[in-house]
Amino acid sequence: MNSIENNCNQPLETEDKLIMEGIGAQEIISYADPDIGEKKIGSSFFRGSRKNFNPYAKDFHKPNFLKDFLIEGWTPAKRLINHQTFITAFGSCFAENITRHLRSIGYNLSKDRNPDIYISSMGEGLVNIHAIAQQFEWALENMTPPVALWHGFKAEEFGYDEQIKLSTRDALLSTDFFIITLGLSEIWYDEVTGGIFWRAVPQINYDETRHKFRVCTVQETKNLLNRIHFLIRKHVPKAKVLFTLSPIPLAITFRDVSCITANVTSKAILRSALDEFYREHQNEINTDLFYFPSYEIISELFPAKYSSDGRHPNQEIIDVIMQLFESVYCDSDKTPEAIEILYKQARILSAERALAAALSP
Repeated sequence: MNSIENNCNQPLETEDKLIMEGIGAQEIISYADPDIGEKKIGSSFFRGSRKNFNPYAKDFHKPNFLKDFLIEGWTPAKRLINHQTFITAFGSCFAENITRHLRSIGYNLSKDRNPDIYISSMGEGLVNIHAIAQQFEWALENMTPPVALWHGFKAEEFGYDEQIKLSTRDALLSTDFFIITLGLSEIWYDEVTGGIFWRAVPQINYDETRHKFRVCTVQETKNLLNRIHFLIRKHVPKAKVLFTLSPIPLAITFRDVSCITANVTSKAILRSALDEFYREHQNEINTDLFYFPSYEIISELFPAKYSSDGRHPNQEIIDVIMQLFESVYCDSDKTPEAIEILYKQARILSAERALAAALSP
């Protein structure tokens, strides 16, 4: 803290401006930080000794924006992944972007080592937390779902093949670094058994008397995050675990509300559960347990987020996400400084896209 301004002595127009900004006519404390510059906030309430400010508009152009405003508190002390690290990445469809990038730089992936197991062949199609947990429980605890719940992109059925299970077990047990991508909170389930589908119910199998739809709760999601964490610690205790939230929105909702509002709820449930989960495992953060802000990069940093389908991120944004991940976690020549430059170039392109879209008929 370097100064205190009492705006009772300020000209009226300054006081009005502060009121419009939600600060009101109160004492304003000005903080000076060598990294983020000057920030001002009302002094009426104690804010604690730890203060990470939301960026001002001008901050998005600063040299260390990503470091100071995005990944603060979420980075390991050193890079953890090299070409000998066994990586298992699966979950929602955004997992495919992660897998594709790591493969392009020669990293060691379960999808290549064990291409026939479900977390490889359907690794980007396990879109809900139950589907992810099922793979750990099936392979590591011999827990087989009660009915046929696993179906591919063409509605083909994936059975509970014993050899696939054993191969999945081997892949999980040999993993050094898990990257698990959460996608959505909406689920279809079998009311008779309680079993939950990977994705939805194939049209040919749909039975309205037993196949139902619901939204997972925050507590339910957190319980399953803890279950996955427990199973990894039980069976692969030395493995590192990173969760990330897919930025790709729902294509459709089965709720009786708009898809836009349903998607915000779906992501909020997952992000809230993740935050509670991390707060409960504070002692592991950035040493054995990690979070990477894929979702926040797209939702907060770019004006034109998606291609024409409104769901798939523009390539320049994916490049920023993947290169930032590499610069933080991988034994690579990528530097944070270079990623900052890439980010700013992508933000300019995104702004140009947004302007072009706004002006198009």
